[in-house]
Order: sequence, then structure tokens, then C-alpha cells
Amino acid sequence: MSYIKLSQQVEKLQNPQRSDVFVKQLRAAVREGEFDAGDLPERFTLPKSFNKRGSAESYSRSVRDMVIDATPEFDAWFERINRELTPARTGGKIQTTVANIEAGLIDFKTLAAQTRQKMAASYSKGQALGTSQAKAKAPASKKASTKKKA
Repeated sequence: MSYIKLSQQVEKLQNPQRSDVFVKQLRAAVREGEFDAGDLPERFTLPKSFNKRGSAESYSRSVRDMVIDATPEFDAWFERINRELTPARTGGKIQTTVANIEAGLIDFKTLAAQTRQKMAASYSKGQALGTSQAKAKAPASKKASTKKKA
């Protein structure tokens, strides 16, 4: 059987700023019996830097180290948790450029359909606005002309 220390596993995290959450989830998994681990007397410092509210100071935390039974179940759990703690790319919307269309990042047929829809909606909105304004002006102009004659 092989054993691994918690401090070694924390170093393997893809996002070290989430090391505190990882330690909490590991302790919860051990408590629930998903895999076996034991406390060690030494402590280690988490790679995450914490900021104090209202000041520019930062500090780090130290936690008790643990020895973990490195089973396939633990490896699968670690891979899943590491993926969950790593943020996905949230780079926003891909800009519509000729280069992106040629690269296949944007579907041209979908873009053309969306453009056609927008143009049709804009045209019908303009037509509806024009007819409603024409209807509103027509009765007002007749009333104004009758007052002048009287």
C-alpha cells in the first residue's frame, strides 16, 4: 500500500487558491468514509493567500497534515475534485470577425439567420411605429381644422 501526505496532494492542485476548499472537502470525505486518512502531528502552510478586509495585508493559514491511503478510489476522487475546483474558461463571447468565421469558431449560416431575424424584426417594428403614428396624427389634424373654421 502506498501513502501520500495531504501537503503533497495540495501541491498537485491546478488552482492553489482553492486549497482551503480542497482541505475541507477532503476532511468531509474522510469523515463520511469515502477513503481512509489519518492525522499527523506536523502542520503545513496552505498556498492560498488570504486578504484582510479593509486593508492591503494578506496572510496564510496552516493546517494539520494528514496521511492518505492512495487507493484508486482516492485518485478518482482527487481528479474529480481538482476538476471542480479549477475554473473553466469564462472568456466571454467570441467576437464576430472574418478570421473567427474562417477558423470555424462562428457558424456563418447561424450568423446569417440571426442577422436576417434582426433585420426583419427591426423592419416590422418600424412599420408598426409608422402606422401607429399615422393613426394618431390623423384624428388630431381633423379636429384642429374644424376649430379654425368656427
